[in-house]
Amino acid sequence: MSRLTADDWAGAALDAIGRGGLAAVAVEPLAARLGATKGSFYWHFANRDALVAAALRRWEDGHTEAVIRFVDAEPDPRARIRLLLATVLTSTDHDPVEVAVLASAAHPLVAPALARVSRRRLDYTAQLFRDLGFPAAEAHRRGLLAFTAYLGHAQLAHATPALVPRGRADRQRYIDEVVALLTAPAA
Repeated sequence: MSRLTADDWAGAALDAIGRGGLAAVAVEPLAARLGATKGSFYWHFANRDALVAAALRRWEDGHTEAVIRFVDAEPDPRARIRLLLATVLTSTDHDPVEVAVLASAAHPLVAPALARVSRRRLDYTAQLFRDLGFPAAEAHRRGLLAFTAYLGHAQLAHATPALVPRGRADRQRYIDEVVALLTAPAA
């Protein structure tokens, strides 16, 4: 068996957050799941808080920075907006981590990470609208609308999945409509 890395532990902790919230991050069950000992955990982390912080950094990179890198590879500004929305709205179907992190927003380790990620996402989304030619204030407003639409969609997909478009064609029509509304000329 290969030696576990700190990233292996952070990944397992992030999966646990997705399955059962922040309370599911417990050393002994994670060690059992990984086929490791508590000693392996303490080799990499001083305590549970350090593991939670590492899991949150992994969430930040995988759910924000990696998505931004992926979307930025698209040269067309309107296509970037569509790709961003398609990527994040589709992820809500199979990835419960976002909702679990939001549910722990008041936790002292989660609050600063959530604030940093939310600011990064909002700033990035607003930049996409500036790239389409909207003035800064209007781009910010539209970025906020897009970001809050995503958060609402994530909550709805988690709590009552039957209410969100599920089939590929229905989802594409939904995304096209959201993009059309968000990118329509100002009234």
